Amino acid sequence: MKTPSDFRAILKCLLDHEVDFVLVGALSAVLQGAGVTTFDVDVVHSRDDANLERFLTALRSMNAVYRGHPARLSPTKEHLETAGHQLLLTDYGPLDVLGTIEDGMGYDELQTRCVVKNWQGQELHVLSLSEYVALKEKSTTPKDQARLPLLREAAKMEEE
Repeated sequence: MKTPSDFRAILKCLLDHEVDFVLVGALSAVLQGAGVTTFDVDVVHSRDDANLERFLTALRSMNAVYRGHPARLSPTKEHLETAGHQLLLTDYGPLDVLGTIEDGMGYDELQTRCVVKNWQGQELHVLSLSEYVALKEKSTTPKDQARLPLLREAAKMEEE
């Protein structure tokens, strides 16, 4: 059974704690008009020390633990310092914390590939729809292939 996600609460918490991150994944496409669905929030975060401390505070406030871990293990600074993926469950639903995404792109590389949205009065850095489409065009997973026509159409409409 999937846990419903209150992505608004997750994003608000991260923004309120001044966490430096780029929203990636299907939610980034949804916020730019793509008609796709998602059940989690995917972010790529800055891995500098000050940001990691803010991020850990935000994660603690959401009671973040690793999904599927029987001991309800919480993420640590050492976990967040890596380029790997931390698949978490929060009080508000699933949150995927990614050190890097395709082609090894981390937070710094994504800064030139994102758009800044005014979201509830705060700046939200979102992977651009055209960049998201380009990444998904390289994917061979059935889910990504099924989404591509909708993503391409939304990107086309955004360009017009």
